[in-house]
Amino acid sequence: MSAPDVQAPAPASTPAPALIPTLGGRYYTDADIFTDEQENLFEAMWFCAVRAADLADPGAFRKITVGRESVLLVRGRDGELRAFLNICRHRGAMLCTEDEGQIRRNLQCPYHAWTYGLDGKLVAAPNMAALRDETGADIDRVRYGLVPVALREWLGYAWVCLADEPPSFEDEVVGAVTERLGDPAAIDRYQIGTLELGRRIVYDVAANWKLIIENFMECYHCATIHPELTEVLPEFADGLAAQYFVGHGAAFGDDVEGFTIDGTGGFESLSGISPDQDRKYYAITIRPQVFVNLVPDHVIFHRMYPVSADRTIVECDWLYSPEVTASGRDVSRSVELFHRVNQQDFDACERTQPTMASKAYRNGGVLVPAEHHIGEFHEWLLERLSGDPR
Repeated sequence: MSAPDVQAPAPASTPAPALIPTLGGRYYTDADIFTDEQENLFEAMWFCAVRAADLADPGAFRKITVGRESVLLVRGRDGELRAFLNICRHRGAMLCTEDEGQIRRNLQCPYHAWTYGLDGKLVAAPNMAALRDETGADIDRVRYGLVPVALREWLGYAWVCLADEPPSFEDEVVGAVTERLGDPAAIDRYQIGTLELGRRIVYDVAANWKLIIENFMECYHCATIHPELTEVLPEFADGLAAQYFVGHGAAFGDDVEGFTIDGTGGFESLSGISPDQDRKYYAITIRPQVFVNLVPDHVIFHRMYPVSADRTIVECDWLYSPEVTASGRDVSRSVELFHRVNQQDFDACERTQPTMASKAYRNGGVLVPAEHHIGEFHEWLLERLSGDPR
């Protein structure tokens, strides 16, 4: 995927920029490092969990894994979306084993039948009238209810955080988008929360999550593996960047009508975007696991679910205006362009993953100057991990 970032050419009088060392191969294969990442990244930061509209009806739920925890998101009878640890408070059995579904009345543990409302409160248990807490008082139905997880809704998605004291959502999530686009209102013009799902494709990628992020962040590879994308965005053929300059979007080619597999016209531009956002592609990385791709007539939203050191599930949504989805118009040409880009990128990541264990990559590789921002990503990662650097 292509959200490149490249340095401008240096004046002739200055020394050529040097190559930059990468992380060593063990950062992509070591189970202990992956556990460190689970604890200090996925369980400590805001994690994009589900598209809120997927859980539209009361009782709709989805189970996801965040770091090492199973998290249950459920729509309450009051219309509120909530998140809980998917653990019964009695003896620790997993409440829901299905990935998603519809709860008819309450959540009931299949082990000892402790039962919880959709608000997480304990509502029933066998012989509950006789149960007492350690002080001899009646069971506190809130205290012994499900453990809540912090949740925020933004851009039509539910973001959760497992930290006891979650970091500022405005700084960590909204701030990442503002830093990229330069204008806090720029993302709002796409009205992403009002868009509807036109297509979803789930990819099971046999690669470390960092390889996927690093691939998304640069376009040094674009001319090599993305012929369709570089036809639509010619500057990518030169490895030039959508993200190097704050607010910069990659312009469509002069003869390109739309962000489609063949460059033919797509749909009407989203009503809220500004003239300078038209005929442009913007890519945003929201650490640790979200990519947002903005084009005039739709939005492509990636979420990564790291499973192990060498496996990552990527869920990709193509979002369109309600007018497009309601009319049943064919979205396949716009879907096909980025689906093909995804396949090309993930193939490259899967080609790279096995060699991370080679002694040739024990001390890592190098980044060219156009990839300097990947070095910054590595520094950010090392600052957050508890293990020895590099």
